[in-house]
Amino acid sequence: MKPLQLTTVIYLDNHATTPCDRRVADEMMVWLVERFGNPHSTSHEMGRQAADAVAASLSVIAETLRVPDDTVVVTSGATESNNLAIDGICRHPRQKRRHLITSTIEHPAVLDVARRLRKDGFRVTEIGVHPQGHALAGQVDLVQLETALDDDTALVSIHWANNEIGTLQPIAAIAKLAHRFGALLHSDATQAVGRLPVDLHATDVDLISASAHKFYGPKGVGLLTFGGGVQRRRVRLKPMLVGGGQQRNLRSGTMSPANVVGMATALRLATSEIEATTEVTRKLRDQLFESLCDAIDPLELNGSELNSDRLAGNLNILLPDVEGEAWMAACRDVAFSSGSACSSVDANASHVIMGLGRSESEARRSVRFGIGKFNTAAELEQAIGLLSEAYERIR
Repeated sequence: MKPLQLTTVIYLDNHATTPCDRRVADEMMVWLVERFGNPHSTSHEMGRQAADAVAASLSVIAETLRVPDDTVVVTSGATESNNLAIDGICRHPRQKRRHLITSTIEHPAVLDVARRLRKDGFRVTEIGVHPQGHALAGQVDLVQLETALDDDTALVSIHWANNEIGTLQPIAAIAKLAHRFGALLHSDATQAVGRLPVDLHATDVDLISASAHKFYGPKGVGLLTFGGGVQRRRVRLKPMLVGGGQQRNLRSGTMSPANVVGMATALRLATSEIEATTEVTRKLRDQLFESLCDAIDPLELNGSELNSDRLAGNLNILLPDVEGEAWMAACRDVAFSSGSACSSVDANASHVIMGLGRSESEARRSVRFGIGKFNTAAELEQAIGLLSEAYERIR
């Protein structure tokens, strides 16, 4: 096997994934090569040590998100969590309600599940968001949401923060509306957890999904919380994976202590550093936007204003005369994207940008940058030079 060829790339795609924090990797290594016991084999000491590590890690996660310990399920990531939450609630044998509400700009891991439910006879409503130019561009239209809700609504699924345009949703207000009609609220919080103070008790959200690799943890592990919120409403989930009975029969399969420890460590570190990280990423994001505006005229912002309810490290821009894919191809020394990483196999233009009222052409001329806590001012300056040069070359 040939050794990997390492290349120097300035990484500005932290919404797709983040580098694993070395402090997290160090914690994980112990459970990979030394204490490698199966946490479900508690008849011996190695298994008991692993089980204790998993339990302690779940307590850290639960305490951070302000939910009870027994309401955290470990999954392979937010895609599985979204499937388990939405399908699990809607398809539970005791679920009599047959209506699901989501938004037009959700991640495919939510929209594809919703559309599969529609094919199977469920009623699905996709509500719109405020268009580009509106003060709340990208936020769910609460009037539309209230109109769509009825006594047959089982679940509302609205993301906490958008993965392309960084818009934050009024999640507490959404929860209040959903609960007034007796519906549960699930939120794909993949972009929010570790980047924002996510308090499920204060916001009264029933379920959230998240992936560790979005907050500087390992790939291949995520979480679903259920039955959180102020009222601790009863949440019944139909399992997707059976065959072992682990995690209270909600998600069978052997858990990886290394991954669970890594996720908990990453969440603890990211949460404790939110204030400092937000300050750094916002400053670098603003610097990037100002510099690109000087180099490319006219340049437009997609989504809400930078100083509004938006992720601090997010920048999504509309180019005047060049497609995003062409710019990325011409500037391979900088890693950025034209949409969701999970939609990269789809040749269609971004449904999120078009959900703002933009045309397909405008969506194809849009790109996304994600600034992370390990980015520096020096590499950003270098990236700006490379981006500007590549743009002029292909223009």
